[in-house]
Amino acid sequence: MKYLGLLGPTLVLMLFRCNSDIKSNASTKINPVIKSEGSTKHNSETIKLPDDNKDKDDIQTLIRQTLNWGDSKSSINLLPVLSKDSICIGFDFDKQNQNLEKLRQSGFFANEFIDNYNQIIQTLDKKIKNKEFEPWNVYELPTFNFANDVDPWTLCQDVPYDKPNPLDFVEVGIINLDNKKGELYWKWGNLYSNADSSWKNFSYKFRVEKVDSKWEISYLQGFDYKESIK
Repeated sequence: MKYLGLLGPTLVLMLFRCNSDIKSNASTKINPVIKSEGSTKHNSETIKLPDDNKDKDDIQTLIRQTLNWGDSKSSINLLPVLSKDSICIGFDFDKQNQNLEKLRQSGFFANEFIDNYNQIIQTLDKKIKNKEFEPWNVYELPTFNFANDVDPWTLCQDVPYDKPNPLDFVEVGIINLDNKKGELYWKWGNLYSNADSSWKNFSYKFRVEKVDSKWEISYLQGFDYKESIK
């Protein structure tokens, strides 16, 4: 009986401590984030989030317009070559400056993209003049990666449709996106049921940033600097 008398208070104390620990742990847990109409509630504080659907639609329209522009007569001469006896000896920087102005005037590209493209041409020019590449006959494929064999706008030689305006069918997926910038990918949408699996599995990464409340392209996979100058 003596032991039972001691055991009773001990059990009460243990239950009290366990109950206190549970309450303490529960108080340290982070409440789940509940998304509703473009905002989240977290401990009674409202944080504004981007409207993913609207932003995704805007960015999808942007990339479609960009790809169509890149495929048009209004686009830039990707490799403004200077040649002698059909061999490339560098690039024409008067024509390159015209390229940069066209990119700015299009309204599709952020400064980061324009500067990156210009750096590609500047670096290739130096490497050509330093004879770091095999001589390039301008009537054949370049001896460096950029604009070689595939179109850098799409990284494809062709499109998987025989439809009008095929670039209007690309679809966008979000990797990361906030109010100011985003990383996304596009893929070929609305494919035929018997389309080759390579078309179905294809994807192309790109980045955007918001400039004066408008989304602009800051990076395209086909214009990756490190890959382009190899």
